[in-house]
Amino acid sequence: MIDLSAFPVTRKWPAQHPDRIQLYSLPTPNGVKASIALEETGVPYEVHRVAFDTNDQLSPEFLSLNPNNKIPAILDPQGPGGKPLALFESGAILLYLAEKSGQLLPQDAAGRYETIQWVMFQMGGIGPMFGQLGFFHKFAGKDYEDKRPRDRYVAESKRLLGVLDGHLRGRAWMMGDDYTIADIAIFPWVRTVVGFYGAGDLVGFDDYKEVNRVLDAFAARPAVVRGLDIPSRNA
Repeated sequence: MIDLSAFPVTRKWPAQHPDRIQLYSLPTPNGVKASIALEETGVPYEVHRVAFDTNDQLSPEFLSLNPNNKIPAILDPQGPGGKPLALFESGAILLYLAEKSGQLLPQDAAGRYETIQWVMFQMGGIGPMFGQLGFFHKFAGKDYEDKRPRDRYVAESKRLLGVLDGHLRGRAWMMGDDYTIADIAIFPWVRTVVGFYGAGDLVGFDDYKEVNRVLDAFAARPAVVRGLDIPSRNA
């Protein structure tokens, strides 16, 4: 049996199946990227809930895995060369799972780099900008009388949605006919703007017909449906 006792994170979250990828996460826009990718590829894994309400992400055990105290993070007992690999940052995890499974990433070099390009577009633009929009619209930002911060992120979110809408015209997915990690990176955040943040009207979401079309297709995938509730919100 594989021994993961050298990793302190397993003391707080013991591995029942130490031969499988250990996923430490919550069903947030970033967290579900990992669970959806795992569900799509069929790579065996075991999930552990990192509860923010009890500050699990600040525990010494979790910090030993991710010093940046963010989810998701994984521990693969059978990483490169057969050695365990601990990994954080959702974009890095998507790339790793795609390469490990041989799925969700084009095999040709040009297609691979174009896919990575759109993953980085999400990491550097969509995630931070949509997240700030959510803060100023749904959370503490609503207490600010000055609406310029909110409006700045509304404008930038509209611009980013416009970039997506133009790119998706004539394409089934971000990379054309092939569903990839670029879609898994981007569309949980698009879904959150409309759903959890309730900012659809604010950004004029109905105007982005292509984004709406692909979001519907994304949300209908069985692996996405499963991944969006991992770890279960009712756990």
